[in-house]
Amino acid sequence: MKLPGQGDFESSDAHENAHSEEPDSGLGPGPGLNGPSGIDIGESQVSKDPLLFIQLNELLGWPQALEWRETGRWLLFEEKLDMGAGRWSAPHVPTLELPSLQKLRSLLAEGIVLLDCQAQSLLELVEQVVSGESLSPELRGQLQALLLQRPQHHIQTMGIRPCRESNAFRKASRDEDAPLKHQNPLRQKLPAGAEAAAVLAGELGFLEQPLGAFVRLRNPIVLEPLTEMILPSRFFCLLLGPPTLGRSYHEMGRAAAVLLSDPQFQWSVRRASHLPDLLAALDAFLQEVTALPPGRWDRTARIPPPKYLPSQHKRFPSKLQEVTSLSRQSAALAEDKHHHGPHTPIPELQRTGRLFGGLIQDVRRKACWYTSDFLDALHPQCFSAVFYIYLATVTNAITFGGLLGDATEGAQGVLESFLGTAVAGAAFCLMAGQPLTILSSTGPVLVFERLLFSFSRDYSLDYLPFRLWVGIWVTAFCLALVATEASLLVRYFTRFTEEGFCALISLIFIYDAMGKMLNLIRAYPIQRPGSSAYGCFCQYPGTGGNTSEWTSAKLKDTEDILSVQPGLVNASFLPPPECIRQGGHPLGPSCHTVPDIAFFSLLLFFTSFLCAIALKHIKNSRFFPSVVRKVLGDFSSVLAILLGCGLDTFLGLATPKLLVPTEFKPTLSGRGWLVSPFGANPWWLSVAAALPALLLSILIFMDQQITAVILNRAEYRLQKGAGFHLDLFCVAVLMLFTSALGLPWYVSATVISLAHIDSLRRESKACIPGEAPNFLGIREQRLTGLVVFVLTGVSIFLAPVLKSELMYQPKAPEINISVN
Repeated sequence: MKLPGQGDFESSDAHENAHSEEPDSGLGPGPGLNGPSGIDIGESQVSKDPLLFIQLNELLGWPQALEWRETGRWLLFEEKLDMGAGRWSAPHVPTLELPSLQKLRSLLAEGIVLLDCQAQSLLELVEQVVSGESLSPELRGQLQALLLQRPQHHIQTMGIRPCRESNAFRKASRDEDAPLKHQNPLRQKLPAGAEAAAVLAGELGFLEQPLGAFVRLRNPIVLEPLTEMILPSRFFCLLLGPPTLGRSYHEMGRAAAVLLSDPQFQWSVRRASHLPDLLAALDAFLQEVTALPPGRWDRTARIPPPKYLPSQHKRFPSKLQEVTSLSRQSAALAEDKHHHGPHTPIPELQRTGRLFGGLIQDVRRKACWYTSDFLDALHPQCFSAVFYIYLATVTNAITFGGLLGDATEGAQGVLESFLGTAVAGAAFCLMAGQPLTILSSTGPVLVFERLLFSFSRDYSLDYLPFRLWVGIWVTAFCLALVATEASLLVRYFTRFTEEGFCALISLIFIYDAMGKMLNLIRAYPIQRPGSSAYGCFCQYPGTGGNTSEWTSAKLKDTEDILSVQPGLVNASFLPPPECIRQGGHPLGPSCHTVPDIAFFSLLLFFTSFLCAIALKHIKNSRFFPSVVRKVLGDFSSVLAILLGCGLDTFLGLATPKLLVPTEFKPTLSGRGWLVSPFGANPWWLSVAAALPALLLSILIFMDQQITAVILNRAEYRLQKGAGFHLDLFCVAVLMLFTSALGLPWYVSATVISLAHIDSLRRESKACIPGEAPNFLGIREQRLTGLVVFVLTGVSIFLAPVLKSELMYQPKAPEINISVN
């Protein structure tokens, strides 16, 4: 049986999808998605009732030694005490037996109901409850002594304090409960003003008739022995009766606790005046209960809490709905006023009507936050964010460096990628309007670089000078866009535009990865069993001093030598019956069979991919502690890459390695760091470069501003504002700088920037079990990005570690062949 408001998973999924399908970009500050339990703004403003902690104490041991023992507790969800393990279960959605609710209603209808009870202590409360029962004086005394018996809590409280009224308790709780915080961690998670409710249930042999009592105290008092936490109690429920088959009173106690944990029932009971009001609230609860047919589900299965709770607004009584609707309207008007109306842009996107007016406004707006951008980074969370984003940035620099090296045939490489990422990224973090943005090479820009190089090669043009003029024109076009406040167009970017562009970037990554593997298969075909060719590497002394190099030779037979080139990073498939001399140098004292390069490359490729997927899914699994799951999920890609590289190194596989210069100089030999404006190109090419530069400018504008729109969504609750014009200006200046040095072009990287923001999320530490932590905002600062790019620059000296030579050490048995 599903309970109202807690098991409606379809509603929660729809609530989640509603946020992901918003048509507008939602720029500017506003409420986040992860509000407290998904409760409506109007509801939270109307219902000011304190949070209720409910504890179930069950009477056990009849007929030998009777004792009260804590067996369950509720806040939003149920937690059961595992007697054998001595620990609480994970919070879960409670499921009840329908007869237990019906028996509870009958027992309350015939039992004692005290609303606004004036009792000032547990003793007075017990006396009022027992005096209302038709029992003999002897049984009444036994029952009173039993109710005053101290229950066995899972977490024992120290000492017995006298009962206090809630006001006095709230004033002294901060000082008096300090030594108890280390004993009950749940106490620290409860909000200020929380109250308690005690439910006592069990079977008594000397009772002939069921005994039921429901008490609401006018002034909550601390019934300290009854609950594990020292909280003022508002409700008291007693359910006792003669022994019966099964655990009917245990289930009735759970039903009473679940009723008190329901927001609508609790709201109604707090305002009830008579018994019919209490029964009406219980009937309203029964009308919303969803029953599950027997035999169709496992009763022992525990339903985990939904990610988002459905709204409780429609479940409240009509009077509360009217007040809530008025509150919603006033909140909507205030929000429209805060957001300057539905058609009025946020301050960052208001037109000034002056040249560079938007840029000047961005500079003035961000200048007042510049000092706090560094002071706000003095938090331990920023250290973990630096480590996380550094690994992602270095991995991205290596990846794009290798792709650029292939796309430009060595005109650019890993060294340029590291240097450009460090310099451009650090400069952007210091000057940008949104310093949370991470600059990097992106898929669309990589495609443009590949096309530009192919055009230069096909028409015999000098690539780097031609690329310099393209960068100069792009800078001019982007500055023109900044001057005319073209960034205001981002107001018309919809969620479809953002998701479509992100999908394009993802497809480019996938296409490049698959294309790389297919090219490897074509270059080094996988050898089938029985093939006449097999791999061989021969070692021979090189001509440079005492060093030796690995050389591959590809032979069809013993007399056909296709190529023998010292130092060539290549694999060969040949059946050499003997080693052959070339230029007076023997090809080596021995030849070694080489495993299939393409096969092992594919093996590492799919191993890394599947490992990353598996680690990503561990984050939402039940394995390992939550901290370990979060680390494995966040660093899944990095760990998968390290695993693949470790296997490659440990097994000594003959796979293509990264081309990394061992010296601090450009990858392309024969050129300096500054690119000549003309080189071997004709002068008119500097003017013709404006055409591809126009296309690249549109690409840069879309890539940069779509990322900026995504990062400045209202759901992130950014307080320091955006800087669309200033960000585009910084990108334009950096385009000129990187073009002059022959470094890759950089623009905002969506994936890494979102990871950066996610690593700086601020969430409430005290959260109710089963409820997601409340999202408080983002730790906005400049220092994490700056440190990340400085570390990336230092990583340039890791070039020897990334050495590109094919250091293959064969594991197969050697085939020794004499040299004639």
